[in-house]
Amino acid sequence: MLQYEARPARRVSGVMQVPGDKSISHRALMLSGIAEGMSEVRGFLASEDCLASLAAMRCLGVGIERLSPTHVLVRGAGLRGLTAARQPLDMGNAGTAMRLFAGLLAAQEFDSRLIGDASLMRRPMERVAKPLREMGADVRTQEGRPPVDIHGGRALQGIEYRLPVASAQVKSAILLAGLYADGPTTVISPALSRDHSERMLSGCGVRVEVEDLRIRLHPPQALKSLDLTVPGDFSSAAFFIVAGLLGADGELWIRNVGMNPSRTGLLDILRAMGADIEVSNQRESGAEPVADLRVRASELRGIEVPEALVPLAIDEIPVLCIAAACAQGETVIRGAAELRVKESDRISTMSAGLKALGVSTAELPDGLRIQGRAGVAFSEGSIDSAGDHRIAMSFSIASLRARGPILVRDVANVATSFPGFLEAAASAGLDLRLSEASCP
Repeated sequence: MLQYEARPARRVSGVMQVPGDKSISHRALMLSGIAEGMSEVRGFLASEDCLASLAAMRCLGVGIERLSPTHVLVRGAGLRGLTAARQPLDMGNAGTAMRLFAGLLAAQEFDSRLIGDASLMRRPMERVAKPLREMGADVRTQEGRPPVDIHGGRALQGIEYRLPVASAQVKSAILLAGLYADGPTTVISPALSRDHSERMLSGCGVRVEVEDLRIRLHPPQALKSLDLTVPGDFSSAAFFIVAGLLGADGELWIRNVGMNPSRTGLLDILRAMGADIEVSNQRESGAEPVADLRVRASELRGIEVPEALVPLAIDEIPVLCIAAACAQGETVIRGAAELRVKESDRISTMSAGLKALGVSTAELPDGLRIQGRAGVAFSEGSIDSAGDHRIAMSFSIASLRARGPILVRDVANVATSFPGFLEAAASAGLDLRLSEASCP
C-alpha cells in the first residue's frame, strides 16, 4: 500500500499550473468519438480515470491517436457509428465515466456491460438507470450497483425528467441518451450543477436550450467535430488554493484555471471565511471561462456554509474541511449528503481523519460540524484515506498547519485525477514523500 509522509512546510509560493479538467476531458473524448470528422483535444488530462474513457472509446471502434500524453486526435465514428466492444468496458475508479457511458450506450444497437474496480463496483448506479429506463432503455444493475448491463436495440423517447438531487453526471447521462431519442429531452434540476455537457454539446452543433435550471435538448442529425483546449481543473487547483491560504509566503499564483461558474462555489465559500484570492486575466478557452488565481495567506473564520453553494463545491468539500479546521471558530457544512456515495463516504472518512489529528468535529447526516483553531491546527498522526484521492490530497495540505508529520495511507488512487500531484506540491513548497507502507 502506498502512503504519503506529509512533513510540515511553512512557506508556499511561486507560480504553478494544474493538469487539465477531468470532467471536460471525459466529455471531450465521448462527444468527439460520436462526432463527424477529426477532433483535436489539447490539455487532455492523462489520469487513470480519463484513460479509462479513452480505452472504452477505442473498444467501441473510435480511432484515437495520442500525439503526446495531453494532446489527442479523435477520428469520430459518427452519431451511429459505434460498434460493440468485445469485452466488458472497465471504467476503473471513474464513476463519471460509468454514468456517462450508460447514457451514451443506452441507445446503441448492441449490448454493453460496464464494470470497474472494487470501489466503483460499490457505488450507486440506479440514479442513472432509472431515467434511462423511463426513456425506453434496457439498463440493469445488481441491486443498484455495477455491473451495469445495457441491452441494445431499444428505441428511446424524449422525456421530461426532474432530478431528485442536483447531479451533473445523471443530467449528462440523460442528455447523451437524448441525442438518440425520438423528440426533445428535458432535464430539470433542483439546483445548479456543472454545465460542461451543455456547453460542449452546443459547441458540437446540438440545439440545447437552457432556461434557469431547465435544459432542453433536441436530437441532432450529426455532431460537429471539436477543436478544444482543456483548461486546468478547478478541483485540482482547490488543494493549492487552500495551501496558499494556509501557508503562502508572499503570493502563490495558479495559472490557467477553469472558472466555470458551476464549479467555483469554493471561491465564494472561502471568501466568506476571509480568504484573499484574486481572479485575474479572465478569458475564454472554447466555451469555458479561464483565469489566473493569486492566493495570499489569510486569517480564516468559521462560517455556516450556504447550502446553495454546496453543489457548486461538492468535490472540494474535503479540502474545505482542512481550511475550516484552520479557521477561527466553528464551520458547519450541510446539504452534502452526496458525499456519502463518492469514492468513499467522504463525510465519515474526513471526520475520522480530522479527529485522528486532534480536530474537534461532529458528523452530521449530510455534512460536518468543525471546530477550527488558528495557528497550528493539527497534531502529527496517521490517517486512512480509504483509497479516496481527494481525501489523500486534502490531508497532505493539512501538513502546512501540523505539529509534526502526517502519514496519509492508501494514496495510489491520487493518479485517478491528479497525475503529478507530488511534483506540483513540491513546486509550491510542500514537503511530501511517497513510500510503500510496511506490513504491520
